[in-house]
Amino acid sequence: MHTVAVLALDQVIPFDLSTPIEVFSRTRLPDGRPAYRVRVCGPAPTVDAGAFTLQPPWGLDALTDADTIILPGCADPTAPIPGEVLDTLRQAAAAGTRIASICAGAFILAATGLLDGLPATTHWLAANLLAERHPAVKVDPDVLYVDNGQLLTSAGAAAGLDLCLHLIRRDHGSAVAADAARLSVMPLEREGGQAQFIVHDQPPTPRGSLLEPVLRWMQDNAAKDLTLDDIATQAGMSTRTLNRRFREQTGTTPLQWLLRNRIRQAQYLLEATDHPVDRIATQTGFGSPTAFRDRFKRIVGTSPHTYRAAFQKHTTA
Repeated sequence: MHTVAVLALDQVIPFDLSTPIEVFSRTRLPDGRPAYRVRVCGPAPTVDAGAFTLQPPWGLDALTDADTIILPGCADPTAPIPGEVLDTLRQAAAAGTRIASICAGAFILAATGLLDGLPATTHWLAANLLAERHPAVKVDPDVLYVDNGQLLTSAGAAAGLDLCLHLIRRDHGSAVAADAARLSVMPLEREGGQAQFIVHDQPPTPRGSLLEPVLRWMQDNAAKDLTLDDIATQAGMSTRTLNRRFREQTGTTPLQWLLRNRIRQAQYLLEATDHPVDRIATQTGFGSPTAFRDRFKRIVGTSPHTYRAAFQKHTTA
């Protein structure tokens, strides 16, 4: 099982600390098994978290055994960081451990020297300070998170959730990440300053709503060349009423909902099958492979081939 170690230093920001604990602890694989083992680690038996004190069950040695280390921010990002903490993080990185920071946690990661020469982000209020204190780091204050592969950084507050969901998507695919997003009452699609691999789940529709039957029908018939008139006929409404009901209950139009559903099905097929991209284009109702590639890249932010390379999961015996 993938082990996530969350580092708790004195004056750790409670929100930054709790976000990865909650998100990773609640994530489940399709068969119901936990996807992650979460450990809270600290350099001392007691950690001052401002409004409360914390007793981390694990020490720094647990960081070197983890698959992923999460660095929450601290209230004073300029506070000295214990040398043993920095040494342990460097050792973990040398061993291949993935390290991700939330908000001002970027200051901890930058202090190790591991971010030198790499792009990174943090809370926009602290971006100039991070750049001043660590001029070798290429600070970008305009993105939700930066993924350098082994080292990742995120902006403030809710961007920590975006980062955690991105890591889950990298580890287990978009379907598992979408479930984690729903448990967190968090949309998996957010505006950002970088191309992101996005899962386009449909906006929630209350059970028993008038649209529920037609939404199921649209999902079942997404591969067909459906028109707005076809959908309105199935729903037993005029096109004008249908558009109004969709806006009220899903926040989008019928054809946009259908497009997102097709993209979501394509993401699943790219992850779970070896079907050629041209075949997936046909299976998901796009008029041509070229149209599919164009729409997929416009919505997801990357090509179908690149998406598959990043997220396709191969089972092993």
